[in-house]
Amino acid sequence: MSWPLGGFKRKQAQSQAPRDLSGEEEREALASLRDFENSGLGWFWSTNAQGLVTYVSGSVADALGCSPSSLLGQSFTALFNAEQIAGNETGRTLPLLMASRKGFSEFNVRARGDGDEVWWAISGRPQFDASGEFAGFRGNGIDVSAALKEERDTSRLARFDSLTGLSNRHSMEQRLESTLTAYKASGRSCGLLMIDLDRFKAVNDTLGHPVGDALLKQVAERLRGVIGKDGEIGRLGGDEFQVIIPDCDDRGKLGDIAKRLIALISQPYSIDGSRCVIGASVGIAVAPFDGATSEELVRNADLALYAAKGGGRGQFRFFSIELQNTAEKRKVLEEDLREALGEGQIHLVYQPIVNAKTNAVAGLEALMRWEHPDFGDLPPSLFIPIAEESNLIIPLGEWAIREACATAAHWPGNVSVSVNVATAQFAHDGFINAVTQALAEAELSPHRLELEFTESIFSTNADLARETFNELRHLGVRVTLQNFGSGNSPIAYLRNSQFDKIKIDRSITQEVTFSGSRCSAIAAAIATLAQKLGMVTVAEGIEARDELKVMGDLGIEQIQGFIYSPPCSAEAVSEALATGQWVIEPDGPAQQRADRRSVYRRVGVIHEDFRYDVIMRNLSRGGAAIEGLFEVPVGTQFVVDLGEGQLVVSTVKRSEGALQGLEFEISLVDDGAGGLVTRHRVSKHLLEAMGMPSYGTNAGAVIALNTTGGINLPKFATADNITKGVR
Repeated sequence: MSWPLGGFKRKQAQSQAPRDLSGEEEREALASLRDFENSGLGWFWSTNAQGLVTYVSGSVADALGCSPSSLLGQSFTALFNAEQIAGNETGRTLPLLMASRKGFSEFNVRARGDGDEVWWAISGRPQFDASGEFAGFRGNGIDVSAALKEERDTSRLARFDSLTGLSNRHSMEQRLESTLTAYKASGRSCGLLMIDLDRFKAVNDTLGHPVGDALLKQVAERLRGVIGKDGEIGRLGGDEFQVIIPDCDDRGKLGDIAKRLIALISQPYSIDGSRCVIGASVGIAVAPFDGATSEELVRNADLALYAAKGGGRGQFRFFSIELQNTAEKRKVLEEDLREALGEGQIHLVYQPIVNAKTNAVAGLEALMRWEHPDFGDLPPSLFIPIAEESNLIIPLGEWAIREACATAAHWPGNVSVSVNVATAQFAHDGFINAVTQALAEAELSPHRLELEFTESIFSTNADLARETFNELRHLGVRVTLQNFGSGNSPIAYLRNSQFDKIKIDRSITQEVTFSGSRCSAIAAAIATLAQKLGMVTVAEGIEARDELKVMGDLGIEQIQGFIYSPPCSAEAVSEALATGQWVIEPDGPAQQRADRRSVYRRVGVIHEDFRYDVIMRNLSRGGAAIEGLFEVPVGTQFVVDLGEGQLVVSTVKRSEGALQGLEFEISLVDDGAGGLVTRHRVSKHLLEAMGMPSYGTNAGAVIALNTTGGINLPKFATADNITKGVR
């Protein structure tokens, strides 16, 4: 930065003795200095040996909102903000510079006060009297506020997203890299959340980019509202966001953050009179368990995000080694799916929808299955997301409607068939023609066909959705709003569009019997609303008798779930309907235990110096049932190895033969995919030091650990050892 009075180099100034001026010359010099001060280009100052102001230009006093005389006798450093007088790269402070009694130049300081920021670059030169004693400083300064603001703006543009004000991709990459590098030596953890907006492209395409930009700004504010000071938020571009949560490996906390983000982002937006509804999917990875470098961590968080979107969107997932295998499998499935329909590998199964009062089958829902030659029978939750992303969903959806209509045409009576319709299929220009043709080819009465939709169809074009519904009703086809009660509650859609049925989502029905749950009240409200609007209510996912009773008490007309029947083949349905009315008696457990997952997988349990292989038969947040050890006393403590560094302390509460019921010391947490995980994990290095199998590695039947040397014999017999005749 150049100085107004910098006409001579300091070395020259120091080497030349001051020239004596005549009286006239002194008056002209003083007048020139006054003119310079009044021009606003710069100012002058001086202090005594104690650092107290003996002179300061009037422009400084004006900036501070006081008179020049009031500044005389004050400490020179008191004219500036105390926190912002250390502004050079050496880290030396202004008081330290002045205490050294040496010259300095272009030192940036901010004027004191809370008003508009005023920054000066000051220079000072020590003064000495005739005897060589230090007499104070004389100096000058210039206003550099505009230059610093421009510099900060340029720096901000390089580090921040211009639309949302969040950190940009480059800044987030640097922050993550520096955080992981700093944390590596001390073993500290770091959570990474990758966020992708669901249905944002539809808003951008239908309402325009200005609305899309305004929506992104509101999303950024909602992200700030959830994360606050707990982490760093960035926009990577488009509708992708990233959150870094330092010093956090608690997957319970990270899962709760993800749930709050999804819930808040999914609330409706109002932009220039337009109502927008979007969603969010979140993938989570934690360093160092899921990656020690930024590249590994981002890649694995991306895999988790991909799984969340594939699971139906509006969900979160934690990274696991299984996801890597799933991603590889998914690539294979995408290629195979292109040929599957033509080769007859896709078929439909049908789950009964039963009258809650008479137990008579009122209709059946058609569900797609893929009989893969290598992987066996695949559910739609696995391949439908692949079909949506590879543009195969439209031919696949049209085939499902044709096949369901052709099958139902042979059923006696008025039993209906319902088919799920994807958003892309619904928005396709040929959708109505495809439905009309399917009915005509099958010669099926239109009132026997029900089409099921989610509220996401309204996120693209609400007017088009209502127009399409009117055309379906004109045909005589019945329409159902499914998944009601999950995510956003589309009350406005019920007002503007006529549905024949509402399906209460399983996330509501499976918790209606839980103590303290609000789901029973929500189900009751939905049933009352539907009754007032003349719509039939269907409760799906009913498995236990206590759930069935609640649904009956609420006046729910139709029930779908395993308590009546799992999905059946077309042949089995035809056989059951051939005798006339199909009546199914409910058959299920007395109580719902939705928190207990039936599993059948091999895990490890650790006792003293040994790790045993056992079979886990079920799992809940608070415990598990295992099989494979004999003569285990009640009260025995185990550490259960769930894999991938997930260790949980437990106590045997029940023991019968080879079966034990365990109670966990610390409850497990939701993994976002209907499963359970531990809050914290143990690093690979510690597992290996103990002699434990590392991530993704199976152990033997019994292995000795490097805890206290493994010098004792195994205390418990295993099923394998009994079979072999050894202890």
